[in-house]
Amino acid sequence: MFTGLIEDVGSLLAMEHQGGEHLLRVRCGFDMALIALGDSIAVNGVCLTVTEKGDTGFAVQVSGATMQHTTFGQLRVGATLNLERALPLGGRLNGHLVQGHVDGVGHVERLQPRGRSLEIAFRVPAPVGRYIVAKGSIAVDGVSLTVNTVQDNGETSRFTVNIIPHTQQKTTLAELIVNRTVNIETDILGRYVERLLGPEERCRSRERGMDENYLRERGF
Repeated sequence: MFTGLIEDVGSLLAMEHQGGEHLLRVRCGFDMALIALGDSIAVNGVCLTVTEKGDTGFAVQVSGATMQHTTFGQLRVGATLNLERALPLGGRLNGHLVQGHVDGVGHVERLQPRGRSLEIAFRVPAPVGRYIVAKGSIAVDGVSLTVNTVQDNGETSRFTVNIIPHTQQKTTLAELIVNRTVNIETDILGRYVERLLGPEERCRSRERGMDENYLRERGF
C-alpha cells in the first residue's frame, strides 16, 4: 500500500528483455541500506518488487501484462520516474490509499497555467472514468491528486487536476506535454461501493449516475 506522496524522482538506467518479462534498472536517491530484496516500490504508480539492489539503485521485474496495460511499454532509457516505497505499518497517511494497481492509461489533453500552479486535463476510457468523482482522489503516475472537475463523453471521460508548485518540483508531472500518456489509478473506495450495491443497484446507478444524493439515499 502507498500514499501517492512521491519520495524520490529516479531515472531508468536500462530495460532488459527476459523472456516474456522485462527487467527495469532504476537509479534513485534512496538510502539503499534501507531497501531489501522483496520490498515493494511504486514506480510511476505501479507496485513492483525489488529483485536486485546496488549502491545507487535497484532492479524490478515487469510482466508482459503490466507492460501492455501501463505506460511502461513506452519507457525509454533516461526517463524520469516517480518513486515511493511501501507505506510502513503505523506510518502516517498524508495522501490517500494507493494500491499500485493501475486501472488504465490516460492522455494529457491540455495544460493551463493557473498562477504558479498548473491545471492539467486528462482523457481516460469510460470504464476508468466511471470511478472518478469531483473532489475525490486519484493517482496520476503514482502522484496523489484531487480531482477538480470530471465530465463523461460517451466512450471517454475527461478530468482536471491542479498541480501546485511543490508537486511540480518533487515529481515528474511538470514534464508532461499534450498527448503524453500517464498511469491512472482511481480511488479503491468507489469499487467497494459499487460491489456493495449489488448487480441490480449497479445497473440503476449506471442509468442514473452515482452522485452524493444517490449514495446518501442508500445509507453511505
